[in-house]
Amino acid sequence: MRNFIQPGDSLAVAVPYSGGVTSGQGLLVGALFGVAAIDGAQNAIIEAATQGVFDLTKEPALAITAGARVFWDNTNRRITTTATGNFSIGIATQAALAADTTVRVWVNRVPASGA
Repeated sequence: MRNFIQPGDSLAVAVPYSGGVTSGQGLLVGALFGVAAIDGAQNAIIEAATQGVFDLTKEPALAITAGARVFWDNTNRRITTTATGNFSIGIATQAALAADTTVRVWVNRVPASGA
């Protein structure tokens, strides 16, 4: 196909956060959610994985069940189960206890959408 560009498993995006990102952190660029492949300062162009399974920082003291729909809290830059005001980004693939700092998430290819 002459118009094929790439598979889309990762995309080059500009880091939207004033504090930048580190490799493995989630980031939201408009409606596109991804996981940073490398560290980057604000406005730096980095590769971000747009699908796959990742351990991502979650809301403190929040227990999450396996199979739960999860959302990106862009203000606090973490996973939550609260839909209101946050962006749908995937499904928890394993349960996370309240004491856990991360949750394992399947990031799917569906663009993030506000609740």
